[in-house]
Amino acid sequence: MKLQEIFRNIIANDSLHSRFLNTLSLMENTGARKISASEDKTKVSYIVLKHAAEEARHAFYLKKQIQKVGKIADFPTYENPYLIAPFASYTYLHTLDIQVCRYLKSSLKLSGSDLRYAAYLLVTYAIEVRADELYPAYQELLDEVSSKVNMKSIIVEEEGHLAEMISQLKEFSPEWETHAKIACDIEKTLFDQWIVSIGKELGVN
Repeated sequence: MKLQEIFRNIIANDSLHSRFLNTLSLMENTGARKISASEDKTKVSYIVLKHAAEEARHAFYLKKQIQKVGKIADFPTYENPYLIAPFASYTYLHTLDIQVCRYLKSSLKLSGSDLRYAAYLLVTYAIEVRADELYPAYQELLDEVSSKVNMKSIIVEEEGHLAEMISQLKEFSPEWETHAKIACDIEKTLFDQWIVSIGKELGVN
């Protein structure tokens, strides 16, 4: 199922749309928490702090967007009833992190803080590549129906994140593109599974 078809079905129903916004909020919040968890106790860079703060802000912003199609009070937490495809949404980023860590352990023999930092770089890069596709596609369909929901500020920041991740990856390894492609391949499989799970829940697969 195409992403646009998923978005059209979601946007057409305010309750589904609210749940979807809450689901995106969950995923952004999970990203912020994972970035913070990857931090060294003392060697924390400006960019890492910036990314963690902005991902957390995106989670809050997406939660606030619910009020444009529903009531935030009706979606108080990230528990299953308030999400679309909750299991796939919960596990998407966690599974990506686990699989990228396995790859880094086997290919680069990394461990400890070096492993956490490398996984942060590759996982975040893969997520930013996806965000650069997902949010503009979503915004395009929001514009089609003149929705009050707006992703434009997130789109601008995610574009900046991607450029920053590429800069960090170039410093990390001269073979960064090889490692990044593997991370993106892993992410694509998980993203496709997420889309299938959403389609099944919507009854449109």
